[in-house]
Amino acid sequence: MNVVHLGKYYWPYHRGIETYLRLLSERLARHVNLDVLVTHDSLRTVRDTVNGVRVTRLGRLCELSSMSVCPSLPIELRRLRPDVVHVHLPNPWAELCWYLAGKPGRLVVSFHSDIIRQRILLQLHKPLHRAFLRAASRIIVATPRHIEFSPFLAGLPRERCTVIPYGIDPARFAPTEAAIGAARGMRARFGVPLVLFAGHLVYYKGVDVLISAAARVNAQFMIVGTGPLRAKLEAFAARTGVAGRVHFMGALDEDDLVAAYHACDVFCLPSTARSEAFGIVQLEAFAAGKPVVSTNLPSGVPWVNRDGETGLVVPPGNAGALADALNALLGDETLRARLGAQASRRVETDFTADRMADDTMRVYEEITKQ
Repeated sequence: MNVVHLGKYYWPYHRGIETYLRLLSERLARHVNLDVLVTHDSLRTVRDTVNGVRVTRLGRLCELSSMSVCPSLPIELRRLRPDVVHVHLPNPWAELCWYLAGKPGRLVVSFHSDIIRQRILLQLHKPLHRAFLRAASRIIVATPRHIEFSPFLAGLPRERCTVIPYGIDPARFAPTEAAIGAARGMRARFGVPLVLFAGHLVYYKGVDVLISAAARVNAQFMIVGTGPLRAKLEAFAARTGVAGRVHFMGALDEDDLVAAYHACDVFCLPSTARSEAFGIVQLEAFAAGKPVVSTNLPSGVPWVNRDGETGLVVPPGNAGALADALNALLGDETLRARLGAQASRRVETDFTADRMADDTMRVYEEITKQ
């Protein structure tokens, strides 16, 4: 079976959806003839193989409202003669190019999120977007809440949508001797108790709310990640009087990130907008046996982190409620241990990359037999 994935970026670019695409592609490549087409950060097209996956990074002409314009995409798509084209949304350019390529193969859509912020682009794109979703043989969503809260999916036949949760490799976050040793070093360096955030420093992550909450929580805070808001967030921490307890770590390599999960007492995902559709970092914290404090967004985030079972869920944008939840967990070691153990079991049962790939493979087999 010839399968082509159309995404925005690929590893080593490692935000949530790119991590999902890498883990999925590495497993699917064992069973199908797989190519991944994504965007390069220059005009040059680059072809390489990443952990057994053929990846073509297409030259980018320009970027419009966060949409990369790669003129060669429809040509590449026709050349590969796919049986299945699997498109990861939001990606308006990929939708257009599937039509320009002559609508090749059976269409599978992974609907990661609606277009939230680019409202002008959405209005222009809406007719094509609706037609594209209607043309899909199957639409994959990571949680049932994606269907519930998306205005574009709510009107489609329910049987067209399949829920396949994102998955990770839990063994990657096991408490190895090296990880625990590095975690002890972090705790000695920064002090305890320790709260961890990991993610891109952009508007919807709610790191400003976490900084406001830090003023009411007697703990150290590790902020892992880079992004356009870093300087503003550091300045805000200084104005709030918590700069000495809020530590901006920048990007960490995989080993150091695993150590950070083990170093923390609580992981926090304080996102404030539906752009945060799932929160794969919650799974990584679960795998390290850590409880999570997250927010009750109209997205998959609270479906992943079950309030009172794997962590605590608070209203988005509410620094007081966030501080109360963090204090509740930091002040109760027994509660942290119980929620962390339940979180670990949940990721092992429901959120593995192997299960995600097996379920996706079944979708391909079903639609190609129709």
